[in-house]
Amino acid sequence: MPFVELDTSLPAERLPPGLAQTLCAATADILGKPAERVNVTVRSGLAMVLSGSAEPCAQLIVSSIGVVGTAEQNKGHSARFFDVLTAQLGLGPDRIVIRFYPLEPWQIGKNRTVMTFL
Repeated sequence: MPFVELDTSLPAERLPPGLAQTLCAATADILGKPAERVNVTVRSGLAMVLSGSAEPCAQLIVSSIGVVGTAEQNKGHSARFFDVLTAQLGLGPDRIVIRFYPLEPWQIGKNRTVMTFL
């Protein structure tokens, strides 16, 4: 059950229509998870500073069970997410940062229980 959160200083009107759906499909493909399990949040127009600069930027947070736990996994994921984000946002790779967080099944609640028991 991946969770993807995109925070950006770009105003909403500069984001492509359907960006959340695009990120959902891309995340499913990149992480090898069903799109029905991917959760995406997009927040725009935020006051952000990246590497000391307030120029337009974005931060992607990717959390998931079992597929973001090693440097080798995340190196490949990073390259693919950067391809999507630079194309969709029109930002250079130096204005985007990605953070990966591995999750355990007991850390996600769903249907009145946790994923451990589903």
